[in-house]
Amino acid sequence: MKLIVIGGVAAGMSAASKLKRVNPTAEVVVYEQGAFVSYGACGLPYYVSGENEDYTKMIARTKEQFHEQGIRVCTEHQVIKLSPERKQVMVRNLQTGQLFLDTYDKLMIATGTTPILPPLEGLSLNNIHVLKTLEDGITLREKVVQPEHQRVVIVGAGYIGMELAEAMHQLGKQVRIIEQMDRILLPFDQEITDIASNHLKEKQLSLHLNESVKSFQGNGQVEQVTTSKGSYPADLVVMSIGVRPATEFLQGTGIQLAKNGAIVVDREMRTSVEDIYAAGDCAEVYHYVKQENTYLPLGTNANKCGRIAGENIAGAHQKYIGTLGSAALKLIDLELARTGLSEQEAKDLAIPYQVSFVQAANHPGYYPNQTPIWIKLICEQGTKRVLGAQAIGNQGVVLRIDMFAIAIQNQMPADQLGMTDLCYAPPFAGVWDAVHIASNAIK
Repeated sequence: MKLIVIGGVAAGMSAASKLKRVNPTAEVVVYEQGAFVSYGACGLPYYVSGENEDYTKMIARTKEQFHEQGIRVCTEHQVIKLSPERKQVMVRNLQTGQLFLDTYDKLMIATGTTPILPPLEGLSLNNIHVLKTLEDGITLREKVVQPEHQRVVIVGAGYIGMELAEAMHQLGKQVRIIEQMDRILLPFDQEITDIASNHLKEKQLSLHLNESVKSFQGNGQVEQVTTSKGSYPADLVVMSIGVRPATEFLQGTGIQLAKNGAIVVDREMRTSVEDIYAAGDCAEVYHYVKQENTYLPLGTNANKCGRIAGENIAGAHQKYIGTLGSAALKLIDLELARTGLSEQEAKDLAIPYQVSFVQAANHPGYYPNQTPIWIKLICEQGTKRVLGAQAIGNQGVVLRIDMFAIAIQNQMPADQLGMTDLCYAPPFAGVWDAVHIASNAIK
């Protein structure tokens, strides 16, 4: 059996590796349009900030190591056309421009995303960047260490935008964030994002909400950003307004795509075309609570679903239990984390729900350096089944949200979680942990 994998970062290499472990005789070929494979893209903001000074630490396994495993990896090769009826792909060697055809028995699509870049005037000026690939991170790091680049504008206040805002703040830059929506970090509810926004302002970052970028000005390189409300000086701009699935080359192939271009897959990662699988940020993913497909481009989903795809390509029928959309980020002195449904998602699904929003603490006040934790919990009305949770605070937030993720996946009611025997010691938690307090606030 011959497997061709299109895309060699998270889902693609997870699938390739799993198939090779299950079926060592399988021929596996990977085409990756970038220069690197199998790297942790979530680490890019921390390379840009200098907290990690060696980008090679983000590479889980090199091309040479995959070759030793019997997986042929072709970097700087882009698949530009797919012919399912012939089981053929057309590939362009990006170094030479040469086009050639290759054939497969099974195909794995893991092309990820491309950054959304609206056709704004001045977008082609120097020092306007995106942060998507390892190459982007290397380029951006080279720019931010130059002392003349002090005034940084971040366009977009999602996960990447906020992590980059923290990175630039850490580097001592003057940071301005421009977001066209009325708040930052939309996967979180407003109670959480209000606290995060106030923290940014306390740290002297300029936050502009309900404001959209119209154009960029400069002589060769960007010098000014013009928005719907004003103009601001800029030495460096990072565009982080979102991503779209990198699936344009699949038009006309018969592979079913969602409205946003994401590949529709079942829980075994099979597409609508026989012998073609897909996973990662280019594909939809099954949501455990919603019990339907959704689009959540997260590295956790990509790695798990890629591994399942590899096993199923080898002949198994493993089904993904489903994502919870669990995600976390560090924002200067704060931790934020979420899992399951937001309140708005519960409304959209017409699920009767109730909410608790509590302020607790990371440990008792008689132990030094107590800090607050705010937790929002969404539960099903009547059954009290945990549907979602979000939290923000200085310390101990993320691992507590992990507890809620386990509760959701095991369909625990809040009152049961509120009496779970959690560890207690003054350096770590109170006798009633923050998780207990939020759970027991559901009446």
